Amino acid sequence: MALTSLLPTEPASRGPKDSFRPGCKGLKPGSEIRSSPGNSGCWKLDLSHPVYPSQHHPFADTGSLQLFPVSLQTPPEMSPFGGWGTLTAFLALLCCQGSGGKAFEGPEHLMVGSGEFQVINCTASCTDPKSLVLETHLNKTLLDSQAQWKLFQVYNISKDEQLLCSFTCAGKQETKVFNITVFYPPKQVLLTLSHTSVAVGTLFTIECRVPAVAPLEGLTVTLLRGTEILYNQTFVGTARFPHDAVVTHHTTAHREDGLHNFSCEAQMDLRSRGGGLVHRVSDPQRLEVKEPVPNNQMVTIITIVIMLLILFVTFVLLCRHRLRTSNT
Repeated sequence: MALTSLLPTEPASRGPKDSFRPGCKGLKPGSEIRSSPGNSGCWKLDLSHPVYPSQHHPFADTGSLQLFPVSLQTPPEMSPFGGWGTLTAFLALLCCQGSGGKAFEGPEHLMVGSGEFQVINCTASCTDPKSLVLETHLNKTLLDSQAQWKLFQVYNISKDEQLLCSFTCAGKQETKVFNITVFYPPKQVLLTLSHTSVAVGTLFTIECRVPAVAPLEGLTVTLLRGTEILYNQTFVGTARFPHDAVVTHHTTAHREDGLHNFSCEAQMDLRSRGGGLVHRVSDPQRLEVKEPVPNNQMVTIITIVIMLLILFVTFVLLCRHRLRTSNT
């Protein structure tokens, strides 16, 4: 039974009575799974209950168990990699051990955030393998094991890696390769307005910068005024190293612009490559919109014309007065 990637399902009405604890004291070995770095605590597993989809078990009984780790502190759509991976994979193993069917295997292609960890299920093709090991230079921890499989957690993945799961069945050595691709998710979204105060009808610029992301392929940056989409751009390119993604939009100020916040959303969609959906939003920016101010140059010209007209009229009146005086 394959163990691949899955987006979490809606919580069901019942499920295992697991609980998250701030500390891990008092739990028996094998009944806890510690969370990812930064999440201080562990999950206490109630192994006497069947596994149902729930907020603590983000996978459904679809006939094919699937692994999709997410952060315990962040919604699934915000961070598709994190502490859930260990828990989900462990429960998958508990659910399926001793089934007597074909051994399930982990996904061969994995997307992992730079510096994050990944749970690897190393499963042999026979029921009684010899020398079942995971070959890697990275730090790893054995989470659990049975005769046919071992569950490892691999730490600090900072570049693309190949992990080798090797074992011997009936005297023949076999190897399975796990290809890990590192990605750099959008951690910051920076919105800049060229002006904080503009007059109606004035041109201004909105710039959104997403620093150090890779791959650019699948990254969409959207500029918003309130909930209205002003402009969006989907990037292309398969560069493996992080780059800044910049979107610039020129627009004219309207009176209603001052009634809404401007913001920028960055969404990285890695689902087609075995990953998840990462979503970040900038801090909102406000634009002050003023009524247009008369052009100073035009005011000067109008003033000069008025003065000339006054002088001309004065001159004409003076001439008429002199003519009348000379006639009398």
